[in-house]
Amino acid sequence: MSIINLLLRKSVIGLMIACVFSLEASAQATRKANIIPLPVSLQEKDGYFMINPGTKLMANSPSEKQTAELFNEYFKSISGYALPIVATATNNVIILRTLQQSPAEGYRISSSPNAITVTGNDDAGTFYGMQTVMQLVPVEKSKNYALPLVTVEDYPRFQYRGLHLDVCRHFFPVSFVKKYIDLLAMHKMNTFHWHLTDDQGWRIEIKKYPKLQTIASRRKTSMVGRYADNKFDGKPYGGYYTQEEVKDVVKYAAARQVTVIPEIEMPGHALAALAAYPNLGCTGGPYEVGTKWGVFDDVFCAGNDSVFAFLQDVLDEVMPLFPGKYVHIGGDECPKTRWKECPKCQARIKAEGLKDEHALQSYFIQRMEKYINSKGKKIIGWDEILEGGLAPNATVMSWRGMEGGTEAAKQHHDVIMTPGSHVYFDHYQSKDKSEPIAIGGFTPVSKVYSFEPVPASLSETEKQYIIGAQANLWSEYILTPEQVEYMVYPRATALSEVLWSPEGKRDYDDFLNRLKVHLKRLDVKHVNYAKHVFGIVSKVENKADGQVSVSLDTKLDGGVIRYTLDGKEPTPRSPIYKKPIQVSKDMDIWAKVFQGQKAFGSGYHQDFIYHKALGKKTTLLTQPSEKYMADGAFTLVNGIKGNEEHASGAWLGYAGKNMEAVIDLGKEMPVKEVSCRSLQNPSQWIWAGKKITIGLSTDGKNFNNRTTEGSFGGKLIGEMKLHYQPGASARYVKIVLENAGKIPSGNPGAGEDSWLFVDEIVVR
Repeated sequence: MSIINLLLRKSVIGLMIACVFSLEASAQATRKANIIPLPVSLQEKDGYFMINPGTKLMANSPSEKQTAELFNEYFKSISGYALPIVATATNNVIILRTLQQSPAEGYRISSSPNAITVTGNDDAGTFYGMQTVMQLVPVEKSKNYALPLVTVEDYPRFQYRGLHLDVCRHFFPVSFVKKYIDLLAMHKMNTFHWHLTDDQGWRIEIKKYPKLQTIASRRKTSMVGRYADNKFDGKPYGGYYTQEEVKDVVKYAAARQVTVIPEIEMPGHALAALAAYPNLGCTGGPYEVGTKWGVFDDVFCAGNDSVFAFLQDVLDEVMPLFPGKYVHIGGDECPKTRWKECPKCQARIKAEGLKDEHALQSYFIQRMEKYINSKGKKIIGWDEILEGGLAPNATVMSWRGMEGGTEAAKQHHDVIMTPGSHVYFDHYQSKDKSEPIAIGGFTPVSKVYSFEPVPASLSETEKQYIIGAQANLWSEYILTPEQVEYMVYPRATALSEVLWSPEGKRDYDDFLNRLKVHLKRLDVKHVNYAKHVFGIVSKVENKADGQVSVSLDTKLDGGVIRYTLDGKEPTPRSPIYKKPIQVSKDMDIWAKVFQGQKAFGSGYHQDFIYHKALGKKTTLLTQPSEKYMADGAFTLVNGIKGNEEHASGAWLGYAGKNMEAVIDLGKEMPVKEVSCRSLQNPSQWIWAGKKITIGLSTDGKNFNNRTTEGSFGGKLIGEMKLHYQPGASARYVKIVLENAGKIPSGNPGAGEDSWLFVDEIVVR
């Protein structure tokens, strides 16, 4: 073959490949079927199936008829009319057909201009197939609806796909709980985790123990504002669900193929129950229902047999209400302070030959598991149930990262991944200052979408024990149903695709294109979803040594980013963002997306401080907790000072360890001042650094060290600094911020390791 022919052939092949990619991109851009979560296989065909008032729904089994009725509820909310449900039809019909085959929850859709046939592998599969058909229906009101013709083969990646709701810190009515379940089912999620008991309120009727309704369900006041403000509204607060209401919710969920899992907390988070029945605590009280958020030392007494009798009685009333196989028993955040001082608990440790209080917790969980197993149920517990030995048949819900779940899977226990890093929806989803108060953290939609529930470190056999994942919503700062929706959507939409769709098919940009259409469906259901995903996405980067830049982007069609550097709100006349902004001085960057003259969303707003260590190479000599890694060493020199929220992504967190780091300034230069900040919030086990040692060096080996102790004076954020006389210089700066050590008695978490949170190290 001649060289010319060879080059010509390569050019043709290259052109063909380019055309294929172009066609794929074009297909995504012009896709008619924008389905979330993305099916395993979806093929679009030419033509449409038209729904009109003469269209019929063909359903025969009770479950098929129920699913058809639910389709009608949604369709009527758009069109104003329902479709007749019939036993037979051959033309202008949507056919529901259910087989009994694997994989579970799978379905197929085939369509022509005359009919759409949905074939489910089981009742759930038929239901999910109809959820996909719903997403083919345009949302605009009309008499006639054109549904694109498709062929779909679909089934879920994980068997457990869940959302959690805390109704203890704040109570939500049955009507909203049902809406929450509706939205969950719409996204092909199949489990609702109902957190029903906690320190701040007991929310389920127990007929044998009426004080749980009259006392434990009510608190005298609630915190307002940030936790650290320590302010209260002075208003009594309460509520609980009757057993009849619970039955109604469970039945409602079952019709939508959703299993409801109740959570009855033990042995910690029990203060509300102790307020009603003080004999169940180690001290005998008196107790009151928790008015603060957080963790309390008073827990169920593990040495008192009446506690186990009480909990068994409670479960005897709870378990028949929930036909699913699981009961969640909590098991998290149980301080051992009272147990260490309690004669009954110490006697139990001795009598049972237990090693310590952690083993006592394991005894407590295993004893309750045996009882629950005897009733034909299994337990789920938060990953603290691993401590002291895992109960034989327990499923672990791993929230403190992936480590607990990884360990449980290696022990061949089923695992549900719920790490705070990716699926805690009480975290912030935007860094804008106008966001409503959240508990901390930063979890945008993109981070949820990037979540991978199966740790790569597991063997193929061990990976099979990761049965799914769920998102958790704790309600300390979430007061209303509207705010619940704001925090959950569209993040739950992203999670639904993580849990249902094949891992290899995930594409965030494609997801966003489909989401633009999907949000209209949320509008139909009157969901107060957050709109950040089409606002500004920011990234602070260290492009080169000492060159910190801020990149901004938006996925909003037709959106233009305008910005200011002086903290003033951008207007339609502000400069247009075209390239990353370099931090070359103290800056207060504020940016917004504009469509024409109208601003979309709250935008991006961040202060930056400029100093000699900004963006310089920084080496961490001690590693922070994986949960509070933020951007690693760059967090200490990125120009951003954190606020009072320890999980905001602006702090590095160390449990029981010092923070040690070395900054390379690049060349020797005069040093006038070095400072470092840390947090002080004892209620969260966070204590300011005890003292700071700063060393200056010209060679990185020999450091001239000076030490100073800090005094916060009640402030939440404290700064320790050292000033240097003229003539002082260094290329390397070493900082050692000493952890406060064990938490002093009389404070939450007494005797445990304190947390040290550190942010910007400033060199001037």
